[in-house]
Amino acid sequence: MGAKLCGVGGTGNMEETQRRASWRYHMHHPGRSSRFRDWRGENLSQFASIALAKTEQLELIRIVLPAGKALPEHSVKGQITLQCLQGEVAFDAHGRTAILRGGEMLYLEGGAPHALRANQDSLLLLTILLKD
Repeated sequence: MGAKLCGVGGTGNMEETQRRASWRYHMHHPGRSSRFRDWRGENLSQFASIALAKTEQLELIRIVLPAGKALPEHSVKGQITLQCLQGEVAFDAHGRTAILRGGEMLYLEGGAPHALRANQDSLLLLTILLKD
């Protein structure tokens, strides 16, 4: 099964539409490299969550989390990686808090309760492994 592009929570502006079209092209042409535009200077003060790709095995989600915004404790079945592309977030799991800054990444096993809050306006890339 090929990759599936999904969009949730977009802003609806022209720039967002162009960005989605670029992702759609790359998601429907497996094996081609994807070049995501430079996000510096992007407004990260509004929450947004966009599923970039979804297959039977994984889901790739782009998250904008404004400073002070928190995602309450929750869990997902699959294993996850969370990469902070810009900003700073606090990730709570297993009674500990990990601080992620731009360029840093973490892994969490499936089913583990966790929470997230943005210390700064942040851009994140979340990968969820849907099947083992």
